[in-house]
Order: sequence, then C-alpha cells, then structure tokens
Amino acid sequence: MNSEHQYGQLSDGHFIPRLGFGTYKLEEVPNSKTIEATKIAIEAGFRHIDCAYVYQVEEEVGLAVRSKIEDGTVKREDIFYTSKLWSTFHHPNLVQSCLERSLKKLRFDYVDLYLIHFPIAMKAMEKCKDAGLAKSIGVSNFNRRQLEMILNKPGLKYKPVCNQVECHVYHNQRKLLDFCKSRDIVLVAYGALGTQRYKQWVDQNSPVLLDDPLLGALAKKHKRSPALIALRYQLQRGVVVLAQSLKESEIKENIQVFDFELTEEDMKVLDGLNRNFRYVAMPSMSDHPNYPFADEY
Repeated sequence: MNSEHQYGQLSDGHFIPRLGFGTYKLEEVPNSKTIEATKIAIEAGFRHIDCAYVYQVEEEVGLAVRSKIEDGTVKREDIFYTSKLWSTFHHPNLVQSCLERSLKKLRFDYVDLYLIHFPIAMKAMEKCKDAGLAKSIGVSNFNRRQLEMILNKPGLKYKPVCNQVECHVYHNQRKLLDFCKSRDIVLVAYGALGTQRYKQWVDQNSPVLLDDPLLGALAKKHKRSPALIALRYQLQRGVVVLAQSLKESEIKENIQVFDFELTEEDMKVLDGLNRNFRYVAMPSMSDHPNYPFADEY
C-alpha cells in the first residue's frame, strides 16, 4: 500500500492509510487469533492498524507487528498504529499513564494516532503529543456539537485530526462528514461492514448489512463481494475506513478495495440505503451528560 491515493493527509501534516485493519474481537475468541490475523493483515498489505486499550489485545498486536518488523516485512515507520484512551482514564492526570500502559504492552516508543474513545476534554491529550508519545491526536464518537466545543476552546493547541465514528451504508453520516470536511477533520469509519458479531453491543435482530439486496446487486455487477462494495463506497466519499476480520481469505480480499471504482450512479444507489440506523448505540450510557448519540449528528 504505497501509492498516493491510498493515503490521506491529516491537518497536522501526517499521512494516514485510507484502509485500516480493525483488531476488536469478542471475549470468547482467543487472543492468539489476533496475533495470527494481524500478521496476515500486514503480509496482505495493511499498514494502518486500529486498536485500543479497552480491546485488551495490544500486547498481541504489538507482538504481531514486531515479528513482521523482525522478519523484514515492514519497518516501524511503515505502520500507522492507532490506540484509544478509555473512559476510566479521563482524569487529566491519568491520560498519559494510559497511553504509557499501551506503549508498554506494545513495546513501541510512540503511537501514530491517539484518540479519545468517548467525548471528554482535550488538554491532557495535547501533552501526549508534546511528549512525543503520540504523533497525532483525535477523537472518537464525537457529534458535531462536541467537536465544535473542542474547536472553539480558548487556547486549543492541536485540533483533533480525525473523528472515528460508526459509519456504513445504513448510517452514512452525511451531515457529520460534511461538517468534518469543512473543518479539515478526517472521518474514520468503524462498523463499515455491519457489526452483528459484537454481540454484547448489538441487538441481534438488527438488519444484516452485507445481506442487503442492493449491495448484492452492485457486488454482482462489479464481480466483487458486498464487503468490498461497502468499503469502496467509503473510500470514494473521502472517508478512512476500517475493516475487521480474523479470516485470512477476508483479510486478503479486503485489501483489494483499491482495484476497482464505483460509478456516480452506484454511489447514488448506495447513498439511498441510508436509514440513520446505528448498530452500536450504547444505550447503557444514554443518561451520561456527554452521551454523543442524542443529537441528530
């Protein structure tokens, strides 16, 4: 993944690979599967690895990345690694220690991108960037109002370079995407293929995104899988997209998203699938004052 169109530029000058490999897994899946899948992803060409403190697999991901560095497949600077600050570390005095814990598990000197997993203040994150522990800082699951609060904060030193949110053809985040683009913030999509497998977060009666007949028809037309159509849709909208799988065949297939293009008409059809449907609504957090999903976008 080294051609120019496969990278996007962040507002602080760093570059982010536009296709990322997600490492969240269900608790019942052994951590060894994460090591194996991450190695396969790097061998297949993924250079953007998305993880988080709360996923509890940073040790395994670090092991996989280091083994691919040791065998000469990649150098550390080839890998764009994202970690996230979990909600129990929001006190300013705990922010850097959470990142340092992640770095210790990974055995890395720095992360390329550090995100606030759920909406909180930004100042302590800026210190992580100043200390060289994070090259870029951003946010996750912030709505427009919460982003504006950060952007309008007096004395803001570094604005968030990205906002990682649930985004797929059933919830295309058009208004939030337009807002982020207008503020030079990159939108990063998680859940781009639907998230039924996240059983503890998602109602199992939710529609199965990859079974959508219109997605299937476009897949047939382009001789690609519905997953590749769903990923390509995001790339053509200027969204950085994460793809998660533990299956070797799917990991290798997902990297082929750069090998074809959707037409303008295809994009309109996919835009028409939007129903503002959220798989991961976090109802248990809905009474929190910073709950981000009550606003329209």
